[in-house]
Amino acid sequence: MHNDFPAWLRIEHWLNVLFVTLLIRSGIEILGTHPKLYWHDHSRPGTEWARFTRKTMPKDKLYDTLDEEEDYSSIVSLPGHKKIGIGRHWHFFTVVGWLLLGISYVTLLFVTGQWRRYLPTSWDIFPAAWHDLVTYDSFQLPPMMPGQPFDALQKLTYAGVIFVLAPFQILTGLAQAPALEARFPWFVQMWGGRQAARSLHYLGLLAFVVFTAGHLMMVAFWGWPRLNALMIFGAARNLTLAFWLSLAIIAAIVAVHVAVTVWSLRRPRSVQRRLGAFNGVVKRLLLRPCRSRQDYPASAISPQHRVNGKPPDCDAYKIMAVHDFANWELRVGGLVENPVTLTLADIRALRGKQTQCVLHNCVQGWSSVGKWGGLPLRDLVELVRPLPEARYICFLTMQENRRDEPSAPGVGGGQFYEVIDLELAYYPQVLLAYEMNGEPLPIKHGAPLRLRLETQVGFKMAKWIEQIEFVADYSRIGMGMGGWREDNAYFDKDVEI
Repeated sequence: MHNDFPAWLRIEHWLNVLFVTLLIRSGIEILGTHPKLYWHDHSRPGTEWARFTRKTMPKDKLYDTLDEEEDYSSIVSLPGHKKIGIGRHWHFFTVVGWLLLGISYVTLLFVTGQWRRYLPTSWDIFPAAWHDLVTYDSFQLPPMMPGQPFDALQKLTYAGVIFVLAPFQILTGLAQAPALEARFPWFVQMWGGRQAARSLHYLGLLAFVVFTAGHLMMVAFWGWPRLNALMIFGAARNLTLAFWLSLAIIAAIVAVHVAVTVWSLRRPRSVQRRLGAFNGVVKRLLLRPCRSRQDYPASAISPQHRVNGKPPDCDAYKIMAVHDFANWELRVGGLVENPVTLTLADIRALRGKQTQCVLHNCVQGWSSVGKWGGLPLRDLVELVRPLPEARYICFLTMQENRRDEPSAPGVGGGQFYEVIDLELAYYPQVLLAYEMNGEPLPIKHGAPLRLRLETQVGFKMAKWIEQIEFVADYSRIGMGMGGWREDNAYFDKDVEI
């Protein structure tokens, strides 16, 4: 084994720097939308073990989780300034790139025999690593391993990052994907629940940051010029040229960060369309086949289900609420053979009620467990009989967003709506819910009727529904992106992760 690094390893080393830094910055953007971490799935206010905000929420009036969002600087987050939709686009896009890079890297490690650089082949490395740690503690440098450019402690550390920490981050990230959580509830529970996985994922991010700092420190201690030349040329030669080339590579990485940040802030719709097109293909291939199989016990129901989105403020809604929605009607039409208008009593009378105790995933990161009861959406679809050209279902609500609302600063107003693919209506546990935890659906959670779509994040589950339209195309609805949040917060129409 020679000290020389092959060209593919050097190239992938620098690409890894780019991908990991993009992941960290976009991850911080996502964290900022709910800057609190928990060890339990209830996400109950005041029970977080870590918080990254100084905001305090009022106790004398209703607030929703949009009020808890933090506005992080673009210096630390991508793109910054409460752009969660764009942040999620970049995070997912970069994850795919990082995974492909990782598969290539590990494959080449074993094909070329370079794995011996990182994986120990003898138990003797562990006492040697302890000796190295003691030597570092005495402010001295331990000897390098024979034929290696680093010592035993460094070798074990690199092995841990490549074969333990990186897979750990991938798995805890997957444990936060609603589609996978719904299809494989056991996988989420393996990590202690969704919020535990989120907390562990954050700790993994910190571990990457600590490793990077330690790695740079070790490079400095062992001689930056020589080791830097190894990672530029594969051998310790042309130290001066290697120094300038490394600065050029770092500058290029910084330039990429600046470019994607500026692009995201100045032309967010362009980012949404381009990254969304790529991300959407991956999600449809990998996540769309997932069907929810959740069945949480009643003992898992959250004592307090968080609120996201404020109830309608119009007089008509308030009057209906006072009368227990006796005069509320749901209009179902569009591209159907049998348009209908249904009261709440009519909906309750349609076939048998379906109940499901499931984990709710908000796009911001918090979660809660609740038991929902209502009409399977597939039953309504069968009742109205969509025409062959119908491809989507649009849910129109009584919620009107204003530009001056604290929960939606700087974004468009208008009626809240969401669009889903018609095929999703036939999935198990897709429900028009009129009950929650055995009681009539509360106003703050969407009364009289809301959508439950367990393989998606929460904002797709429209609340306060008053109209359902079957359509062939949604380009003329709202801003044409497939939902109010997609129109104004730059998400994909179908968000499964």
